[in-house]
Amino acid sequence: MTLTEPTLTPPMAPSTVDMAQIFAAHAARAARIDALRPGNKDRLFDGLMAAGITHVTVTFDGAGDSGQIESIGAWSGETAVEFPETEIEYAALTWDNPEVEMRQLTLEDLVEQLAYDLLSDTHCGWENNDGAYGEFCFDAAARCIHLEFNERFTSSELTTHDF
Repeated sequence: MTLTEPTLTPPMAPSTVDMAQIFAAHAARAARIDALRPGNKDRLFDGLMAAGITHVTVTFDGAGDSGQIESIGAWSGETAVEFPETEIEYAALTWDNPEVEMRQLTLEDLVEQLAYDLLSDTHCGWENNDGAYGEFCFDAAARCIHLEFNERFTSSELTTHDF
C-alpha cells in the first residue's frame, strides 16, 4: 500500500467578521439618512415655491441592471416652465465619511437626487432584471412627493395534461 498526501485543504479558520455589527452600522446609517430627508424636502419645496413652480414630474425607467431618470419637467399650474439656476443645500452622507456633507445643487439636480434616493430606499434594485418604470410628482403646494411605481417581471405558468 502506498501512502499519498491528502488532497483536501485544511478547514478555514472561523470568520472574524461580526455580521451583527455590520448590520447594526448599516441600520444606524440608514436612520441618519432618513433623518436628513425632511430638511432636504423642506429646502426643495421652499425653493420650488420661491421660483413659482407648483409641481415637478420625474419619469424613470430601468431594466437589465441599468436605470435612469428619463425626464424632469417643471410646471407652474398647467404651464411648463424652465428650472431657474437657483442652488439649494442638500445634506448627504457619503460612504467614506460619517459627517454630514452639505452640497449645493440646482433645483433640478436636487429633484433628481431625491428621486434616486427615494427609489433606492423604497424599491432597491428597481433597475435590475426586468426592471421597473414610473413617475414621481413633487407637489410644492402640498409639500408631498407621490410615486407611481410599475415593476416588471417575467412570469411562466405550467399547465400539464394527461391524455
